[in-house]
Amino acid sequence: MNLLSAAAKVSSLTMISRITGLLRETLIARSFGASEWTDAFNVAFRLPNLLRRLFAEGAFSQAFVPILGEISSQGDVKQSQNLVNAIATILFWALLITVFLGVIGAPILILVIATGLKNGPAYDASVVMTRIMFPYIGLISLVSLSAGILNTFQRFAIPAFTPVLLNVALIGSAIGLSPYLNQPIYALAIGVVLGGVLQLLIQIPALKRLGLLPRIGLLPKTIKAALKNPNARRVLRLMGPAVFAVSVAQISLIINTNIASRLQAGSVSWLSYADRLMEFPTALLGVALGTVLLPSLSKANAKQDLQHAGELLVWGLQLTFLLAAPCAITLFLFGEPLAAVLYHYGKFSALDVLMTQRALAAYGVGLIGLILVKILAPGFYSRQDIRTPVRIGLIVLVATQLANLIFVPLFGHAGLALSIGLGACLNATLLWTGLKKRGALPNSVGWHKYLLQLTVALIPFSLLLYCASSNHNWIALQDTPWIRIGLLGLWLSIAAIVYFAALWLVGIRWQKFLRHAK
Repeated sequence: MNLLSAAAKVSSLTMISRITGLLRETLIARSFGASEWTDAFNVAFRLPNLLRRLFAEGAFSQAFVPILGEISSQGDVKQSQNLVNAIATILFWALLITVFLGVIGAPILILVIATGLKNGPAYDASVVMTRIMFPYIGLISLVSLSAGILNTFQRFAIPAFTPVLLNVALIGSAIGLSPYLNQPIYALAIGVVLGGVLQLLIQIPALKRLGLLPRIGLLPKTIKAALKNPNARRVLRLMGPAVFAVSVAQISLIINTNIASRLQAGSVSWLSYADRLMEFPTALLGVALGTVLLPSLSKANAKQDLQHAGELLVWGLQLTFLLAAPCAITLFLFGEPLAAVLYHYGKFSALDVLMTQRALAAYGVGLIGLILVKILAPGFYSRQDIRTPVRIGLIVLVATQLANLIFVPLFGHAGLALSIGLGACLNATLLWTGLKKRGALPNSVGWHKYLLQLTVALIPFSLLLYCASSNHNWIALQDTPWIRIGLLGLWLSIAAIVYFAALWLVGIRWQKFLRHAK
């Protein structure tokens, strides 16, 4: 399999997801602005997202994919099916209990993650929307189980496309349902659940074709058998530290949400709108590369082919620097044009553009770290070593919150974004060092030369974006939206051409990545 081709396929489908996500955020910004109501929705939506990462995308994938990859590399189809059935059964019942407790305990959960919303209509709205959206945790966690199975067998297309359905459901609910509700923001919560249903349904045909459609045990004896499955027990043992690792990151997110809820009204929403733009390169690069690397790394390590595993990691890291660096500079220098073109309509004011731009600049500082973590962490997970990322995560959690003490008083909500970015850079540095000590990264790579070439290529790119951002009044261009959109597209296109021309001049060729993508 050509990894660059696979990564490009995942990235292109993820691009569709991110474009529809931007349309979703633009529509929400235009319809609801950045207010206490959007803060309430973002706080409520953060809970299912948090537990989704806890049960599924983070802890589950880190533990499940390497084990399934190891079994599948041995050609044991029956063992693979037994593992899938056992894990599906355990996950289903754990999620059922979690959803039940979440619906009942929604008022307490909101108080924990956003104390600034208590005793007001925004708090009441958050509680209602949390209860509406909690079933999404169960739906999306089963979606993530399906994605883990499909990705292990290099069926990347459906999992990469699936998030589009959530965005479509939210857009449809915002347009078609909100006018008929007494509280229009509740339409977004209903759209989340509808999106979860659609995301789960689309997995079923692909799993059937693969012959690994999970069979969930509903009787006590089948649940007991699932818990006794030796490979499932291995996954659960790995999930222990994996859940803790993901919990560390989510604890930091909860703390940051709580802090944001106590800042100026709209702070949670400004961070959310900036998150959407920050997640664009994070998903297109970090998630796409991490998705295709983990199964390949797991199989290479299972076969003790450490040289190939090291080459895979270096390939992913060099491609990340090549593409993530210009994205980081774009967020830092070109945030106002991006926020203005995408969000500055309807109830989204000039102040909202400014505040979103500040958060984007802060995220730009740490974007490379945020993406590198998604490439480096699979280097440990593929070795079934989750404890090391846990220890590193604890250090990063403490460092991030100490940074908040410094940056939030200085920069407000943007200080939270800056702390997250710098924490990610520390995380990436420690992961890199750990892999280096274990001999997982080859020594003869020529990093100094490669990074110097990239730096030289980035200079004209940065100067061009700085001039483009400064030479237009992007706020005043609200009255001529098509001219503003055209200018944004023109400048970004020119900047891309300049960057790739500069890469060619300094001696970096795409053939280098095609040669290593095996």
